[in-house]
Amino acid sequence: MFSVHLKDTEATLDLGRAMAEALIKASPYQNILLLGELGAGKTTLARGLVRALPGGDKALVSSPSFNILNLYPTKPETAHFDFYRLENQGPDEFLLEILHAGDRVVLVEWPEFLGTSFRPESFVLVKWRPGQTNKAGRDLEISANGDAALAYLRVLRAGLI
Repeated sequence: MFSVHLKDTEATLDLGRAMAEALIKASPYQNILLLGELGAGKTTLARGLVRALPGGDKALVSSPSFNILNLYPTKPETAHFDFYRLENQGPDEFLLEILHAGDRVVLVEWPEFLGTSFRPESFVLVKWRPGQTNKAGRDLEISANGDAALAYLRVLRAGLI
């Protein structure tokens, strides 16, 4: 686990690009759970990551709040979920199949509404916190669950130093 401070939107996009570079170098099929309040920067981070992957320049990255899932034409394909509207209900079989297929990058906004029993075994958790009072921006805590996620985290951290 490590922490990162993001001073603004550009820094958030930069972190997304660094995460994409680490995906290419480490293990391209990674589950990344984005946990933060409304407006924290989850979709901005996803936009930076998706656009930095091969084929991502063709992707129109937006929050999948209303349709729950967006698929982007990256190599590998990226599945971008937003489970905000699933509070108190589980995902259907179609969403679970895509979430657990293991053949694409998976980004999940609002994973707390997915329920821990539906989470993938291996994942990276990016948790937003408000910046300290003397700093603008956001503080992120990035942690891993599972061996593949730990390997990815090592590559990501090395790329940020």
